[in-house]
Amino acid sequence: MKTDIGIPSQLSDDDLVAAVNSLARCEREATAGLLAHLAELDARRLYLAAGFSSLFTYCCTVLHLSEPAAYNRIEAARTARRFPAVLPMLGEGALSLATVRLLSAHLTAENHQELLAAAAGKSKREVEELLVRHFPRPEVPPLVRKLPGPRSLAEPSAPMPLPLAEAPAGAVLRPPIPARRAVLRPLTPDRYEIRFTASAQTRDKLRQAQDLLRHSIPSGDLAEVIDRALSLLLKDLARKKFAATERPRASRGTALGSRDIAAKVRRTVGARDNGRCAFVSKSGRRCNERAFIEFDHIHPHGAGGEGTTENIRLLCRAHNAYKSVVFCGHGCQAEGATLPGTSSAPPP
Repeated sequence: MKTDIGIPSQLSDDDLVAAVNSLARCEREATAGLLAHLAELDARRLYLAAGFSSLFTYCCTVLHLSEPAAYNRIEAARTARRFPAVLPMLGEGALSLATVRLLSAHLTAENHQELLAAAAGKSKREVEELLVRHFPRPEVPPLVRKLPGPRSLAEPSAPMPLPLAEAPAGAVLRPPIPARRAVLRPLTPDRYEIRFTASAQTRDKLRQAQDLLRHSIPSGDLAEVIDRALSLLLKDLARKKFAATERPRASRGTALGSRDIAAKVRRTVGARDNGRCAFVSKSGRRCNERAFIEFDHIHPHGAGGEGTTENIRLLCRAHNAYKSVVFCGHGCQAEGATLPGTSSAPPP
């Protein structure tokens, strides 16, 4: 049966938000229901009668799931069969497929209630940090090594793996390995593994920094060297962005009509807003984004707003652009637009 779905451009803003929330809830409930049925289908091994050697190939071929989606749902379904309390938590949004997969290997009859309750409502990163408090990982030794360059067309390539559908019966099927990317994962509550690919120039700078710091860091510990470098970088960035200094000079203030913001105002606003976006929605949610932060005139400069502490706040680039769309060029609120939050109070 063909489903006729169109873009709901006729909906008002409030109706659209309500519809999206309702659909997201339905999707969560449908996913939980699918997992419950997959778990039973897996237990009965009905995929064999359908002519498939594994549930994975059945999900990809019959249910038209992508390979990663099939793998995630099978893992979650098998976890839910062992611990049925997972299903209502998925339906309510207290757990996601990603957090269920993280928890799966650690859940036992003795600890599952405690771990599921502790993971409820947490993001993937927060669940990773939760797990290392219970199951700490060993330290990762420092390592700098050269990676192989891209293979030329003239070089013989390694044999290509068989498609997943052609894998031998009984094989453990995994989705394709994604491209290498930076790693940031907790090992213990206060220790992290950080791994990334750097240029030869970065490696040379790192080695030079190790050598110059041998008097204070004889071991040349990479973590300590990088920590010192980041501390200096953050101090320099705070000075440039927020005029942060331990010895502030007397300020003349901002001249009337000027768009410039005095260093004293930037220091005060940066500390008050904690270096984060101060946009507050109608529901009271503060953005708190730290990337692409900009100083914003609450009462627009073009409408006479001055660069005072009371009239300046931090906004991320997205909310600053949103404000410019909501307001017309003369500082008045555009017809039909929603006034963005103007709170400049410090975060709780």
